Amino acid sequence: MNACIENREECVDHIPGIPSALVADFPKSRSEQVLQRIQEMLTWVTKAQCILFPSVYELERQAIDALKAEFSFPIYSIGPAIPCLKRGRANAGMDYMQWLDKQPGDSVLYVSHGSFLSASGEEMDELAAGLRESQVRFLWVAREESPRVKESSGELGMVVPWCDQLKVLSHTSVGGFWTHCGWNSIKEGISSGVPFLTFPFVMDQIPNSKLVVEDCKIGWRVRDKTRQSIADLVCRFMDPQNVESKEMRRRAKQLQEICQISGREGGSSETNTNAFIDHIFKISQQGCRIGL
Repeated sequence: MNACIENREECVDHIPGIPSALVADFPKSRSEQVLQRIQEMLTWVTKAQCILFPSVYELERQAIDALKAEFSFPIYSIGPAIPCLKRGRANAGMDYMQWLDKQPGDSVLYVSHGSFLSASGEEMDELAAGLRESQVRFLWVAREESPRVKESSGELGMVVPWCDQLKVLSHTSVGGFWTHCGWNSIKEGISSGVPFLTFPFVMDQIPNSKLVVEDCKIGWRVRDKTRQSIADLVCRFMDPQNVESKEMRRRAKQLQEICQISGREGGSSETNTNAFIDHIFKISQQGCRIGL
């Protein structure tokens, strides 16, 4: 394990269904217990009757096709598997939504590190200072750190302990998503058509970041975590005239449309969901016949 960690720049290009990647782009853990648990879970896969993926086939076609070639049982991608929002729903009692209503279109950077892990105190301070110096509007979910962050991040943004993330990402004033790259957050961001600034911590967040930045090309990875670099990056990212940023936004909207089409009648996710239901029905019918 330590040897793999040391060879972070080594290229891995022999895993079926996965584009060429560096060792650094794969999930990592220094805990032998965690690694053993993952290996144990992987042994259960061969005992499955089918596999469901909360992803969209068109986004991960190579990986899903490789799995279908490996296993004899059905594999269904039924994503993005997020709720549909009703337009025009009242925002009463949601101060952050009322604040978003007052901001220009695509002008707000939404910042969230998820609910499982947090950035270090130093990283939070640098991010707060970087956002302040960028002069970009932002909505930051900082959980228990929200009072301290609010004091140091300036007047252009809003800091809250919690929000309805999907509703925020779907708001017309939100033009970008600073994320830890949890899979649910990635799905919600892609489904909302926003580009990403990726700030992964551990495990699957790291390859999720690669998927966004290198494979889908709808985001940039935050590598330099100092305040001035963050300020410069955020400014370029949120600049509507920046050529690279404009291209990312165009691609993000394309992927949003792909997600929407997949869930419609005849789309890949809708078709796979129906196929899964049929599969379960056939299994249940076989069980009934055996019981008789």
